[in-house]
Amino acid sequence: MRSSAEFDFSRRVSPRELPELMDGECSYEDFRDCLRSLEQVNRWLLGYRPTLAWLERLPRKSQEQVHIVDVGSGGGDLLRQIAGWARRRDIAVHLTGIDLNPYAARAAMESTPKELGIVWATQDALEYRPKKPMDIVVSSLMAHHLEDDEIVALLRWLEATAQAGWFINDLERSEWASRTFECVAEVAGWHRFVRHDGPVSFRRAFQKEDWVRLLAMAEIPQASVTIEHWRPGRLCVGRWK
Repeated sequence: MRSSAEFDFSRRVSPRELPELMDGECSYEDFRDCLRSLEQVNRWLLGYRPTLAWLERLPRKSQEQVHIVDVGSGGGDLLRQIAGWARRRDIAVHLTGIDLNPYAARAAMESTPKELGIVWATQDALEYRPKKPMDIVVSSLMAHHLEDDEIVALLRWLEATAQAGWFINDLERSEWASRTFECVAEVAGWHRFVRHDGPVSFRRAFQKEDWVRLLAMAEIPQASVTIEHWRPGRLCVGRWK
């Protein structure tokens, strides 16, 4: 496992400079088990909380079904959380998970009850053309896997595609947050990919000024966007239209 003590947190390092094991070639079993550990990470470190809190602001204009799309859906744990959130609030939803890795859909289907009716797609989200318009687009722990120019392209796509709003839930680049993760990971005994990639992910993550710069590059007015800190270790960007 890479230690936070090895890293300089003053600037964002690109994924090309500092690769994660999860992004490389691996067996399906390793990928699936890594995703299962990441679900535990999200549970233990309150990773779903920012997205679900943002969804609470959803305007209740009608009883029409809301199409929510998760970009970089991985093992599908965020959409399962959203399905439970919608059920408790009697909100009709159609849920779609998109991920480039073909292992992701397989792992998600294995872990998701069929009665939730979640659709899994394996493709580049920016090329996704669903029959039903996308009302809300979310992502979690995906942006730090992208280069800056890819994030700008994603932001422009979100602006053009999400009818009601979009929300990016990702990490805050912080030595404190990275060290906190390392301590929990050591106790929890998570998958070796997660234990290695966690500190790397924080080094590839963001501070507020990074998002201000990226939003400007995407020509999205900062005044229309919220940039929120969530402890431990999350920095989230969202917009309701």
